[in-house]
Amino acid sequence: MIATSRSPLIIVVHLSVLLLVALWTLPTAGLLISSLRDKDQLAVSGWWTALSTSSQNLTGRAASPEAQVEKDGKFVITGNLIEGGTSKVSAFGVRPMQPAAFEAGTSADIGDGQTLTVNEDGSYEIVSPTRMEGTRGQRIFFTAAVPPRFTLDNYREVLNAEGIGASFINSLTVAIPATIIPILVAAFCAYALAWMPFPGRAILIAVIVGLLVVPLQMSLIPLLKLYNGVGAFLGVPAKTYVGIWLAHMGFGLPLAVYLLRNYMAGLPREIMESARVDGASDFDIFVKIILPLSFPALASFAIFQFLWTWNDLLVAMVFLGTGNNELVLTGRLVNLLGSRGGNWEILTASAFITIIVPLIVFFSLQRYLVRGLLAGSVKGG
Repeated sequence: MIATSRSPLIIVVHLSVLLLVALWTLPTAGLLISSLRDKDQLAVSGWWTALSTSSQNLTGRAASPEAQVEKDGKFVITGNLIEGGTSKVSAFGVRPMQPAAFEAGTSADIGDGQTLTVNEDGSYEIVSPTRMEGTRGQRIFFTAAVPPRFTLDNYREVLNAEGIGASFINSLTVAIPATIIPILVAAFCAYALAWMPFPGRAILIAVIVGLLVVPLQMSLIPLLKLYNGVGAFLGVPAKTYVGIWLAHMGFGLPLAVYLLRNYMAGLPREIMESARVDGASDFDIFVKIILPLSFPALASFAIFQFLWTWNDLLVAMVFLGTGNNELVLTGRLVNLLGSRGGNWEILTASAFITIIVPLIVFFSLQRYLVRGLLAGSVKGG
């Protein structure tokens, strides 16, 4: 009876989960498909049409008059507008405003007694009663049905851009220490808040929880002024890796302490008491017992922190700078997009290049993610 009454609810839950998965997956799949499409097709049709033939208005140029040959008293220029011969021409014209003025296979009068014929396979023929002169060929506008084309040229263009390799190294130099340092500091703090009673512990926990809702934009400028003041007093340059590591540590510590404290507080008290009976100090308990048991929580926070620091642009520009030697990968790709006019093919390929490393980190540690996030939510009796 209970199973029967719950079955509609279970179906609704499953459908809701499938809907959420689709909402997250479809944009990513569309981005991936777009990054692999030919840039001309990407500019005229959406990613959902990637497997269908698309109609495009294209421009070609006939061979120059130097290629004309004489046949039966007339001068003829022949060639093909389509490379590879995979597209089909449906219409053509000789004016930009009328690219489909004539159907494929018909002859069009282009003036001075000359006629132009463009066939479905892209082959063309210009016939003139007199010898044609000039150095440039006739421009031909045509509408063609182009089959789907996929290529890696978009990725090659991004990867071959100047400075991409150096920016990749800069991002790793920022992200790896900015992930490890907060974990080390937060682990010691979380253990103290979970297992070491001292005056004001509850107030300190409440302050940490409150810091979770402080916006980055609100604290960025005060933190920068404080860092510059300390740096000027100690004679340390303002734009250094140490500065951005400390900034990311400050922004990441509240979540790290909160997450690790909840996990450590849920560990069995009997283990710590047995270790103390055997003469273990707090440091021994922390290093030999707490840290190994807290690996799921450490891995969960490492995923979040690495994703944040790797994809960050604002903090990197403020604390590290925008010079060619200091620019991180996200900043380099933004500059690349700006210099190319925001081309879609560059945007889509750049997006997947930036997520390669985070994906490796996520799939390496994802089995610990749920265990770490659920830490402390349920305690045994």
